[in-house]
Amino acid sequence: MKPPVAPPDWSRWLVPPAALSVHLSIGQAYAWSVFKPPLESALHLSGTQSALPFQLGIVMLGLSAAFGGTFVERNGPRWAMTVALVCFSSGFLIAALGAATGQYWLIVFGYGFVGGIGLGIGYISPVSTLIKWFPDRPGMATGIAIMGFGGGALIASPWSARMLDAFGADADGIALAFLVHGLTYAVFMALGVLLVRVPRTEGARGPGVPGALEGPQVSARQAVRTPQFWCLWVVLCMNVTAGIGILEKAAPMITDFFADTATPVSVSAAAGFVALLSAANMAGRIGWSSASDLIGRKNVYRVYLGAGALMYLLIARFGDTSKPLFICCTLVILSFYGGGFATVPAYLKDLFGTYQVGAIHGRLLTAWSTAGVLGPLIVNRVADHQEAAGRHGSGLYGLSFAIMIGLLLVGFVANELVRPVHPRHHIPAPREADDDHAAAHTPT
Repeated sequence: MKPPVAPPDWSRWLVPPAALSVHLSIGQAYAWSVFKPPLESALHLSGTQSALPFQLGIVMLGLSAAFGGTFVERNGPRWAMTVALVCFSSGFLIAALGAATGQYWLIVFGYGFVGGIGLGIGYISPVSTLIKWFPDRPGMATGIAIMGFGGGALIASPWSARMLDAFGADADGIALAFLVHGLTYAVFMALGVLLVRVPRTEGARGPGVPGALEGPQVSARQAVRTPQFWCLWVVLCMNVTAGIGILEKAAPMITDFFADTATPVSVSAAAGFVALLSAANMAGRIGWSSASDLIGRKNVYRVYLGAGALMYLLIARFGDTSKPLFICCTLVILSFYGGGFATVPAYLKDLFGTYQVGAIHGRLLTAWSTAGVLGPLIVNRVADHQEAAGRHGSGLYGLSFAIMIGLLLVGFVANELVRPVHPRHHIPAPREADDDHAAAHTPT
């Protein structure tokens, strides 16, 4: 499979829809909670057991992105999207077999391990290609694609729930729903595989497409040896920890905050709040990443981390006195959470160039895996301890919010320490051109 090189008249605006078809599909991962209650009932599982496929999927996302990033750069976006298609869809098919036969380990292996590999490879597959097509607007380009990952659950959640209503919430109904998911996503992701193209070599890209390999270029191996990479690792980890701490416990959190007031929050209202947070997450991915093209990556992360700490402070001090204040602050935090994901590939491009930005991005996503454990652990563990100490309502979260403010300030300092990469880490200019040419013509 050769990376498909765009003809002279190819429009670069066809590439974001190709990326979006993959990210909207793998974004289904955020809708896994729809399957938790039926699985617990049909297969007699605990809540911890039913969460295992999702947890393993996120772990495999980080690991496959970190270890597979170099292969994605070497083999091109069509190869990567094909691998993502096969793994993600096969994961659903294996999970369908597990549900039909009552073998829960097959669901964990299929959705979590095999599907998780598809998540990681699919997540990073379009990044470097989009940046090479849009070196003038990298934040906007990656924001369009990564917005799909945040918004995939808005499609998958009602669709999955409707299928379970139609097929039944027993083991056979779950198996059939998994089967339909696997086949449908295979078709949808195939559109991206067929549509994606890499830009032509420098000087032959056609009108209106600026060159990508301009400025300093750093390989993935050298990038991880720079302080800039690890500063960004801390920045991303702190920003994601702050966002996922609210996202993971959103419904019980808003219920607890107003449980002792004259207007408690109902179950349906709490569910609506979760949907609002998902919309803010998705909107932040395209809105803030596009803004970073205008005000700069470092400045937009100053907003994420500095204003994020302020939002947490406002919730901790006044959140239980005003529902509009609580909702507005949490929506802003979740927009920063989504924006952080979408902006970081462009930040990497600014620092390390486009030479192996996909591989560098994959390695950086280990910060997501860490934050995925750290954020929920902080909020849930502190709430449990506070409850054991006799506190209730908003008092369950005061300490955890103070910790989040501290983490965001750590991220703010790390962002301030980011400087241009020292020239000793740059690759020679002739090698840039040779590797750019080889990436477009070498069979895989």
